[in-house]
Amino acid sequence: MAEQVAAVCEQLIEAVNVMMDAETNQVYRLEALKFCEDFKETSSFCVPCGLQLADKAQPAVVRHFGLQILEQVIKFRWNNMQQQEKVQLKECAMQLLSNGTHSILEEESHIKDVLSRIIVEMIKREWPQHWPDMLKEMEALTSQGEAQTELVMLILLRLAEDVITFQTLPTQRRRDIQQTLTQNMESIFSFMMAILHVNVEDYRKVKGSPGHELQAKAHCRVAVATLNTLAGYIDWVSLVHITSGNCHLLEMLCLLLSEPELQLEAAECLLIAISRKGKLEDRKPFMLLFDDVAIHYILSAAQSADGLAICKKSSESEAVEVVERRYIFLKRLCQVLCALGSQLCSLVGSDVEVEVPANLSKYMEAFLAFTTHSSQFLKSSTLATWGSLFRHETLSKDPVVVGMTIKYLRASMINLVKTGFPSREDNPSCEYSRVDFDSDEDFNSFFNSFRAQQGEVVRSACRIVPLEAFQIAAEWLQYQIASPIDTGDTTSKTAEGLCSLLSPSVVQWDAMTVFMECMVAQIFKNLDEERLPIDQSMELLQAVLNYDTKDPLILSCVLTNVSALFPFATRRPHFLPQILYKLFKAITFEVGQENKLQGPRTRAVKNVRRHACSSIIKICRDYPQFILPCFDMFYNHVKKLFSSDATLTHMEKCSLMESLVLISNQFKDFTKQKAFLDELMASVVAEWTSDEMRHVLGDPAVFLSFVGADQVVTEQSKDTDTAGLNRGRLSFCLYAMLGVVKRSRWPSDLEEAKAGGFVVGCTPAGAPIYRNPFTAQFQVLLPNLLALIRTHNSLFMPENMARLSATFSRAHEVMDAEKNVVLGLSQHLLDIYDAPVYRTSLERMQGFFTMLYDNCFHVLGNAGLSLQQEFYTIEKLAEEIAGSAFVSLDHVPDHRLRPMIRVFLRQLVLSCPQEYYDSLLCPLVGPLFAYMQQRLNVRWQVINQRTSVNGEEEEVVCQESQVTQEMLEEQLVRLLTREVLDLLSVSCISRKVPESAANKEEIEEEDMMMEAVQTTSPAQPTEELTELGKCLMKHENIYMTLLTLSFTSLSWKDTTNCHRTASMVCWTLLRQVIGGNLLPEAVTWLYTSVLRGLQVHGQHEVCNSTLSQLAMLIYENLRPRYMELSAVMTQIPNISVDALDQYDHRLLDPNAQKVGDKKRKDQFKKLIAGTVGKALCQQFRKEVHIRNLPSLFKKPKPDKDVQNSEALGLAALFSPENNTL
Repeated sequence: MAEQVAAVCEQLIEAVNVMMDAETNQVYRLEALKFCEDFKETSSFCVPCGLQLADKAQPAVVRHFGLQILEQVIKFRWNNMQQQEKVQLKECAMQLLSNGTHSILEEESHIKDVLSRIIVEMIKREWPQHWPDMLKEMEALTSQGEAQTELVMLILLRLAEDVITFQTLPTQRRRDIQQTLTQNMESIFSFMMAILHVNVEDYRKVKGSPGHELQAKAHCRVAVATLNTLAGYIDWVSLVHITSGNCHLLEMLCLLLSEPELQLEAAECLLIAISRKGKLEDRKPFMLLFDDVAIHYILSAAQSADGLAICKKSSESEAVEVVERRYIFLKRLCQVLCALGSQLCSLVGSDVEVEVPANLSKYMEAFLAFTTHSSQFLKSSTLATWGSLFRHETLSKDPVVVGMTIKYLRASMINLVKTGFPSREDNPSCEYSRVDFDSDEDFNSFFNSFRAQQGEVVRSACRIVPLEAFQIAAEWLQYQIASPIDTGDTTSKTAEGLCSLLSPSVVQWDAMTVFMECMVAQIFKNLDEERLPIDQSMELLQAVLNYDTKDPLILSCVLTNVSALFPFATRRPHFLPQILYKLFKAITFEVGQENKLQGPRTRAVKNVRRHACSSIIKICRDYPQFILPCFDMFYNHVKKLFSSDATLTHMEKCSLMESLVLISNQFKDFTKQKAFLDELMASVVAEWTSDEMRHVLGDPAVFLSFVGADQVVTEQSKDTDTAGLNRGRLSFCLYAMLGVVKRSRWPSDLEEAKAGGFVVGCTPAGAPIYRNPFTAQFQVLLPNLLALIRTHNSLFMPENMARLSATFSRAHEVMDAEKNVVLGLSQHLLDIYDAPVYRTSLERMQGFFTMLYDNCFHVLGNAGLSLQQEFYTIEKLAEEIAGSAFVSLDHVPDHRLRPMIRVFLRQLVLSCPQEYYDSLLCPLVGPLFAYMQQRLNVRWQVINQRTSVNGEEEEVVCQESQVTQEMLEEQLVRLLTREVLDLLSVSCISRKVPESAANKEEIEEEDMMMEAVQTTSPAQPTEELTELGKCLMKHENIYMTLLTLSFTSLSWKDTTNCHRTASMVCWTLLRQVIGGNLLPEAVTWLYTSVLRGLQVHGQHEVCNSTLSQLAMLIYENLRPRYMELSAVMTQIPNISVDALDQYDHRLLDPNAQKVGDKKRKDQFKKLIAGTVGKALCQQFRKEVHIRNLPSLFKKPKPDKDVQNSEALGLAALFSPENNTL
């Protein structure tokens, strides 16, 4: 046998070398791999060969393979081995631990790792019942030297990870091991602490003394391994072990922060310890870390690490680089201080009486040092803790924190400035950004969210010191106004002397503007009227209004400051004309004022103009009463602009019209408002209702010709002027309609509405019926709006698609920008502002069609909201809508259906009064849901076939563009599905929000530590039907459609939708008819649909939980009346028929013993486990089976099989005295 083993070993060594040799041909490598895998699977020589290959005379890769063989034997053959073989293997493995490795510094880490895995696999199968002295044997090993001590630490760490963190073993084994670990935790902890102590002491003694370098390294290596193992336990053991002996462990970790070779691991342990949740009483000892000594250690460690974090690349050059280990250590220390802050916020002001620490200022200074560090990442790490401190009821009033708040606000003047791009060299933070971010885009998206968080914290800080915050903002604004513009080295690409997004002046103005906005919002909420700094703010506003700049990016910031300071101006009305003048001037802003005939505007210029429009709308929306006295001046100015300035875009014109409507609502006089709207919209009404328009909007061929989509356009000839103007006429009419229908309103006060002539009667329930001054015009505009929608839908029919010219054949496709949004690709925002917005003729046409379609539905969606009764009583409204919006839907692509559902139907459902449900909503949503159910089902079948076909046949080599197109189509189907199901739930489901849990403590159950996370949902969900839902239920065909749609959707490949529908919709709908007479086929189909959902989504914990809950609700409520459900259950793979009978018996027999909710759920989950589909990554995994051992605590039931098949005296199996070898 020895010769056979030797021969096989030689072959295996050769195979391993072939596999690992970079030069090997792929065919040979695969052959070698197959040989090795077959050997592991089938050979009876695995143990002797594994041991022979693991001999330390062999090269590391061969030894690693030998040890892997042994690991495989334990994982997959242990249950079939004889007791004798198990004992022998265990002895050999222990032998390998004590003398099978090289010294600690020479041995490869992957050998140590696999050795520790072998031991842990045995422990998982035999400890504590059959190997009671395991811990003692481990302790004995540590006396043999550093290499063995490190291995023992690796074993203990791996054990904790497998059992507690990853939970990779059956429940009963996990409980046995966990309970035994917990019982022995005191001795395990003191054992680890002792080893750490001894090795640190020895390391310090020999460190730096000549000739003892290797000895020092060895002690250091053991100390590192021990700290890593401690980190694996600190996370979950009872807090008592961490805080015992007056926090001896934490004290020791603080001391180690000054040891460069151990500081990082010590900081990791400290962080895990201080981040622990649990009962507040148990966390009280953490306050010791606010003592002088601990804070001093943390502070001095931070200072020295910071000094060493940056070093010169070479002695000659000035260039520097980040020392990664030191920088990571700084990050950990920063997190330690954050965690300390969290503990402070939890404990101070709670029931456990914790005083504010005496030297809080020292802690705050240390924390501020991280907030002012050059690294943007470190700055961002501190934000959450600052926020908690500033919001804390007790601490935010503490004088130390109040003083620190002002320092924080000063620091945020620097932190809000966007600098530190990894590609640049203009700031110390660039060095750190190169370590933290892959690219400028990556940094940019980080900084945007970082700044949003900063905004939150600055707002909280301004609540504490509103006046000081105002002073800081005022100084900063005055400084910016006084400073000359600095374009830096990154000037604009389009115009001489203009800034780009990264110019020093722009980033400064930008930061100051964010600060100003945060501050003003808070000052009005937190100061009484008489304390507001009105005069000073008026000086500021005057300075901003006087500031003149030709730079679009800076002007944009100036406009934001005008808007931010506007609330102060409401106390000084005489400022208003100046403010309006400033904003009106910006609406017509151009870069080269004198040269009107220039190319397209840059995005920055467009943004300034759009910004000015938005500011005016915002002011008119929020302060209409204040602007009312200026109405005539405003209106005249707008008329003058419309007649004189040909460069105003349609959107800009309509924004100004919208602002006028907002102010006119303050007339509070129906006749006056109607007269104004008639005048304002006269040209639009005349244009839209003209015979020419009626002809154009009603006929697809005429329409395509009118907008120029049937003409061939070369880039030289450009789009013909008439077609461009025609598109403009249509756009303007729609924008104007939308602006007015959105904004025209009656007074919110009922008495004012009555006095102004807006109330025309009451509903039967006594609610007032209002009239809107825009209604008469809207009714005149509506027929052609519906005609346009009908025409637009028919544009997708083959005969009309054929009318598109070669230039515009893709006019109805998804626009590139929208594609990126759908596919979740990021936009590169940095260069965009400079580029003039050149769009091809095709892009312009795509944009036009998209805008047209969206705006039609926006108008209809807002009409119900604004006109209410008057809209819903329009004669034959349901027929008119169905005859336009729902025409030729088969041809309308998915991306066009989304706005119809989201923007129009969802709004219609939400704003429709109850009395029109039957006449309007049922005839509309019923057929729509039926149609969408069929359409989506077909779409999903195509997607499922696509994935299954490609999976089974040879991989089809696809063009990248084709793959992207398929991904886009699939994602659009997914998004459309979500819109449809969202409409369904908005229509039918009303959510009852449960009382929030009043318990504030974040408790960790120490005794049930880390039990499998049960997302327990209440036994019966809390959703109910809306009034519209009840109305739809009365129509059997609509009701069946809703059930079919929601239950079919469970097996469509969209986890988000599956979870939402299963948890909120399905049972709420089905519950209504449980008592009725459903056909057995229907019940079977519904139940099977849920099981099918489990097959597709069961691999995801969240979906598994909601679908299992739904299946159980259906089974328990319907099984008593429908035997058929039991027949469905018997078809589930691997179901235990006995368990099913037992479950049914408990369900059906009133006298049967009832079990608790949780147990019942678990039993049911086990019954349907066979339906749960596996994730692709799990499908070909070889199962590991670990047997349960006799129970540790309960009296075991006598189980004949085990006793007959195994020799008795199992407990002796792994005892060290066993000398059978």
